[in-house]
Amino acid sequence: MDKTRQLDPSASPLAYYGSELRRLREAAQLSQENLGGCVFCTGSQIGHIESGRRMPTRDFSERLDAALGTDGTFSRLVGLVLRNQLPTWFQPYADMEARATYIASYQAQLVDGLLQTEEYARAVLASGMPDRLEELVAARMERQRILAREQPPMLWVVLDEAALHRPVGGAKVMRAQLAHLLTLSGHRWIKIQVLPFAAGEHASLIGSFNILRFERDPDLVYTEDLVSGHMTANPDDVREAALRYAHVQAAALSVEDSAALIARVMEERYGKHPGPDGRTVA
Repeated sequence: MDKTRQLDPSASPLAYYGSELRRLREAAQLSQENLGGCVFCTGSQIGHIESGRRMPTRDFSERLDAALGTDGTFSRLVGLVLRNQLPTWFQPYADMEARATYIASYQAQLVDGLLQTEEYARAVLASGMPDRLEELVAARMERQRILAREQPPMLWVVLDEAALHRPVGGAKVMRAQLAHLLTLSGHRWIKIQVLPFAAGEHASLIGSFNILRFERDPDLVYTEDLVSGHMTANPDDVREAALRYAHVQAAALSVEDSAALIARVMEERYGKHPGPDGRTVA
């Protein structure tokens, strides 16, 4: 007999996911061990997810749908589960980001979250010493799925050159991150510019910000401080942010020259890194 504590499915998306997994597994007359064998995991892992003690992944959810014939139920639910792992103060922005048709981002210190590799994101998030690091990483990767939609938002990112030189996660992680930026820069819906050190003082020395545009709703401006994020649709604030963003774009390198700078920094700064034996390798 399965020893799984009963969950209140209304308690959270994770609890609903676990209760639905248990209900549909039992309807298929499968034990936890039987189902685990079908989706390449152990019965105890199934039990931990059913009891809300373990976070499901998207890959696991897709295998569940195939094994149980649930027509994408768990693949849809896992998006809600992962979104719920984001900090409470960030969730409203993530919801609006997912609805936006155009996202303009200026990042003064780091690569924009929508463009981060998993290892870079892990290093960034670990710096905040969170209790649930892997869940936060999975949630950040889930946010990026909006870029793979049939009709993705237009994403225009201006990165301060400092973001290219700060070795977040070490040389190997940074090389992979910059290579990822170069791959993304060839995407029709993604444009990346670099604001070079040579630009000197500029219109957003005060810090990073995002502008979101929608089909029907008013534009939004999003900023963050040490402990929370702030959104506003105040027309004066939106106008000021749009003006500053236009000036930052004008001071930045062209998309083509930005790609060349990213490639140069990738090779010159991160082209070689210490191997396991301490010697330098390419």
